[in-house]
Amino acid sequence: MKKILGITVLAAFIGGAAAIGGYKLFEHNQTGSTITEKQNLYFANNPLKVSSAGTTDFTQAAAAVAPGVVHIKTTYAAQSGGGRSSSPFDMMEDFFGGGGRQMQRQPRAASGSGVIISQDGYIVTNNHVVENAEKVEVVLTDRRKVEAKVIGRDPNTDLALIKVNATGLPVVKMGNSDNVQVGEWVLAVGFPLDLNTTVTAGIVSAKNRSIGIIGREQQGSEITEEEYREYQRTGKRPDRPANTSIESFIQTDAAINPGNSGGALVNANGELVGINSAIASQSGYNQGYGFAIPVNLARKIVDDFMKYGSVKRGYIGVNFVPLSGEDKPEGIKTNEISGLYVNDVVAGGGAAAAGIKSGDVIKKVDGVVINDSPDLQERVGRLNPGDKVKLTVLRDGALKDYTVTLKGEASVGLTAKNAASKGAEVSKLGATFAPATQAQKSKYGINSGVVVTSVTTGKAFDNIGVEKGLIITKVNGQPVNSVADVQKALPLGRNNMVSISGVGEQGSYNYSFPAQ
Repeated sequence: MKKILGITVLAAFIGGAAAIGGYKLFEHNQTGSTITEKQNLYFANNPLKVSSAGTTDFTQAAAAVAPGVVHIKTTYAAQSGGGRSSSPFDMMEDFFGGGGRQMQRQPRAASGSGVIISQDGYIVTNNHVVENAEKVEVVLTDRRKVEAKVIGRDPNTDLALIKVNATGLPVVKMGNSDNVQVGEWVLAVGFPLDLNTTVTAGIVSAKNRSIGIIGREQQGSEITEEEYREYQRTGKRPDRPANTSIESFIQTDAAINPGNSGGALVNANGELVGINSAIASQSGYNQGYGFAIPVNLARKIVDDFMKYGSVKRGYIGVNFVPLSGEDKPEGIKTNEISGLYVNDVVAGGGAAAAGIKSGDVIKKVDGVVINDSPDLQERVGRLNPGDKVKLTVLRDGALKDYTVTLKGEASVGLTAKNAASKGAEVSKLGATFAPATQAQKSKYGINSGVVVTSVTTGKAFDNIGVEKGLIITKVNGQPVNSVADVQKALPLGRNNMVSISGVGEQGSYNYSFPAQ
């Protein structure tokens, strides 16, 4: 009897220890793991009970996802001026319901959507939903309003991670965007036009779509007229930072309207496959072309924000031109009609170290055939510095494999010493500038110009309403093509006034204002 009692006590002790250990492990996984581990743990205990076999009834998928999609409301610092920004994301100013600008200085408000991806309050949304916001407020589906903290923003993918101080939240299950098929049914869930949770249905119209909306945000990456003349004289290519934007959108005809930005694109099984980001429209409203960021790319960005607070991105270190059967740009010396033509290799980058050369044509990445830039960018965008990628390259009529070790931002010129390529500051105007490219000059029919790359709140340009993206053609009547030209033209005009002329998407601008 004593022996049986002893065995019982020992078993109880072991069981208790196992329970405590299991709880500690559970507690660790809840607080210190990746988003993938958090999701696996959550859905192991809360299986998603959705079936879509042989039916187009999306009631189960909508019911599973809608509670985990939230309304994001943002407020911004007071601004002034009558012009609108020429940023490519300004379709999103109406997308948020921001409306027209007022001449008086007043706070601005906007709204978008977000997707809850963990019980403890992590929410993924678009960068442009929360960029420059002074306050971010999340309205949960139970109508609670909670202020959110921005954990990280990535303009290169238009993704952002925010967090609210709440627990026990409903979670949207992340799927696998690689498995998404053209023609597959999908749902868009969000808060369009400030309406409550709205679900629309459509199909996947295309994958790996690039529409140039993120790349256009990067100023100063094209060769200037002065650099081109120097290249003709010396034959030496100018050092340019590689284009770091990543666009590989899932295109859908599910209705997406202002306010859907940052919301969920889910499959018929209720799994998140994309973050709704943009619309192609002449009117600013749905015309059947919506674009979502693949969730497999979003997962990497989110994990980096949770681990490091910033994105740790690996770069191949090449600039390239996608090939097609159409007339090729001048300087492209190949008869190939598919693949990526390497027109420049970044000195010190991973591709240069592996032996990739200008004139090579990249045909495959890790054995997968590629035909356009999104095929390469999105696959590499999921990797980190130090990871390896196999490129199959066509050179001199033969295919050869090269193993490239991805390098960090410094390898493609994104360091402090390259700040001038992003824009140099003129403190008297409260703005930074970069030389306008020849393409920009041709577009507006101008012979001179510098692009406003940022504006400091409360300084001269902000006070008169000059915004990022405007091209300044003259300062105090003097044509300007560089930051040095702007500085040189700045000795004050009459009556301590500064005058500037510029051009943007909305037309020509002339400003005159007291010097600060």
